[in-house]
Amino acid sequence: MSEQKWITLNNGVEMPMAGIGTFLLSPDEAEASVLSALESGYRLIDTANAYVNEKAVGRAMKKSGIARKDIFLETKLWPSFYENEDAVEKTLERLDTDYIDLLLIHQPAGNYVAGYRLMEKAYQEGKVNVIGLSNFTKEQIQEILDICEVKPAILQTEVHPYSQEKELKAFLDKEGIVIQAWYPLGHGDKALIEDAVFTELGKKYGKSNAQIILRWHIQAGNIVIPGSKNPDHIRDNFALFDFALTDGEMAQVEAVNKDKRYYTSTPELLEKYANTVPPVEEQK
Repeated sequence: MSEQKWITLNNGVEMPMAGIGTFLLSPDEAEASVLSALESGYRLIDTANAYVNEKAVGRAMKKSGIARKDIFLETKLWPSFYENEDAVEKTLERLDTDYIDLLLIHQPAGNYVAGYRLMEKAYQEGKVNVIGLSNFTKEQIQEILDICEVKPAILQTEVHPYSQEKELKAFLDKEGIVIQAWYPLGHGDKALIEDAVFTELGKKYGKSNAQIILRWHIQAGNIVIPGSKNPDHIRDNFALFDFALTDGEMAQVEAVNKDKRYYTSTPELLEKYANTVPPVEEQK
């Protein structure tokens, strides 16, 4: 089993650098994937109100037999809940837990300042250990930094070798905010995964191209949460801690950046998010 690597966040909390994501997984798939991940040594689990699988994630954590204190649980508030005073309490109920390790604002849509205030209150009440943001731009992050009582510790956003977000990362480093990469493998883009750099390094280390990419993230200081429902892929995505890329190899990966994103937010999309209520109360 690989030994996990941890990162210390700006409030002193330690967070695992490799976890399992549950985006687009049905409740049954999420429960099976989280159980498989926990059995494979993972301790970071990522979900969200909008994934409509929080209850399943909570069940898997209980079934695993692993102590709650040994699991780092992360979820995200959805825009249509930002002004609901009980949004955090209802999230805790669905997850069947007394506290959340990391709670994020999922999208910079609707009244996200009200959502951030809700998270700060939950943090101060001990219901949440760390708070952060997801999909925010540099300007929107600065807006939160200018008004916050509790500083965000994490930005979850699209980062992968073809979109390394170097300028954003320099800003975040200065503010003591860590990147958590979603789409860490570039949305499974074949051209990215099969890039010659990763093929060559994979041969050298006896690793898959995906494992090389995930290892690059960790050495670059990015937390990764690749999703999968395949137990073999889940295991492979965690076998990252028995080798390390050299400085020269890290530079080779940095050179493949194309500033190419696979997800683009628009004002229309953000307005839609703010007005969409996910069917969270109907979860299995």
